[in-house]
Amino acid sequence: MSTPTTIIRPKKLFSLSDLKELWEYRELLYFFTWRDLKVRYKQTFIGALWAIFQPFITMVVFTVFFGGLLKIPSDGVPYPIFVYTGLLFWQFFSGALADTSNVLITNQSIITKVYFPRLILPLSSVATKFVDFFIASIILIGMMFYYGYVPNLIGLLVIPVLLLITFMASVGLGLFFASINVKYRDVRYILPFFIQILMFVTPVIYPAGIAGKYSWILALNPMMGVIQSARAALLGTTVLNWLLVVISLVATAVLLLFGIYIFKKTEKYFADLI
Repeated sequence: MSTPTTIIRPKKLFSLSDLKELWEYRELLYFFTWRDLKVRYKQTFIGALWAIFQPFITMVVFTVFFGGLLKIPSDGVPYPIFVYTGLLFWQFFSGALADTSNVLITNQSIITKVYFPRLILPLSSVATKFVDFFIASIILIGMMFYYGYVPNLIGLLVIPVLLLITFMASVGLGLFFASINVKYRDVRYILPFFIQILMFVTPVIYPAGIAGKYSWILALNPMMGVIQSARAALLGTTVLNWLLVVISLVATAVLLLFGIYIFKKTEKYFADLI
């Protein structure tokens, strides 16, 4: 008597059954996240402190050149804390986008051997950025005490929303690039350049108002709303614009759905092309 064969085919569209499957594989999600964290800091001298070192040194360099030499305005707050607040969210987004776009390639040996929900890989990749974000936030807390900034309760409550927006933006774009990267390896060369250019059209080192009549170009970037709202909430640079937060939330939700759609549509070819 022959043994029945079960053929697993990915669905073309994301559904509630996919959410159920992700929940059933939640321990694997935790394992991949923990694995990525251990591999990243394995055999390093300062370990997880690298999550602080990178944004801190970047802040120092930007402060010297852009704040000191070029005298870029900072909405009336000290430039170091102004730029560090932007860097926290920007490095979450850029790091998550870069890692997510390559996550299928770096895990090709697993993808071609065993079945599991492929969405777990990009989700675990982004989950590690939450750890880096909270570690790097220690410096921001210290800077806020040093410069005498105390956010109100509303300011603190909006931070999880801004993190959610950053998460959806990085996952949505990351899934899109990851799907393309499986077939066209040009992504690994194009994406770093794209991220570098995107940083300069994001108000990380300058206030959004400096763009003047070209501010609408910045508004197309979902990270503009995140960084501007974070500074308003934590530093009081401007009045917190809830409409801007809602628009960013809706825009990144659409971007996330688009990324998932492309990912699910091409998922059946991953094992063959990778």
